[in-house]
Amino acid sequence: MQPDTPRLYLRQWRAEDRAPFFALNSEPAVQRYLTPLTRTGSDAMLDRIDAHFAENGWGFWALEDRRSGALIGMCGLVHIPWTAFFTPAVEIGWRLSTPWQGKGLAREAAEAVLAYGFQTLQLDRIVSFTTPANTASWGLMQRLGMHKMGEFDHPGLPEGHPLRRHVAYEIHAPEAGESP
Repeated sequence: MQPDTPRLYLRQWRAEDRAPFFALNSEPAVQRYLTPLTRTGSDAMLDRIDAHFAENGWGFWALEDRRSGALIGMCGLVHIPWTAFFTPAVEIGWRLSTPWQGKGLAREAAEAVLAYGFQTLQLDRIVSFTTPANTASWGLMQRLGMHKMGEFDHPGLPEGHPLRRHVAYEIHAPEAGESP
């Protein structure tokens, strides 16, 4: 079982998604706050996503527009494999192709994923993080009810890298009777 929304299918990745996912990752507005990915790096990311699904039964889902059938991004949950002040933890993340941004789709997908994480997976807490300059992402974190925990240097980026500093947010499972 996976989450779905009125405008989106959240589904597992297919072999034919690899080229469009690389194209999405190559869009200047998408990679503005991310380290650039080669085609090999983009495929390796999908390999890690597939491995996470194989191990856990959930992960970062492909986002497909219900009307057009287009792959428009990804949203989901993943175990964080490195150490920070807030780990161990499960991260919620999202990535949307530029033409689909600003339409409320990331929020729609993220709300469904949070509900899945808390209701289906029975998680106690979900975190998210981004660079401080990525106001759209941390703004969405706040609109989702997430609260800032602090800042940290991302261990996957070298000292002095302009994207190394990150802000971290969290949300806890709702109390009985509350919606996520």
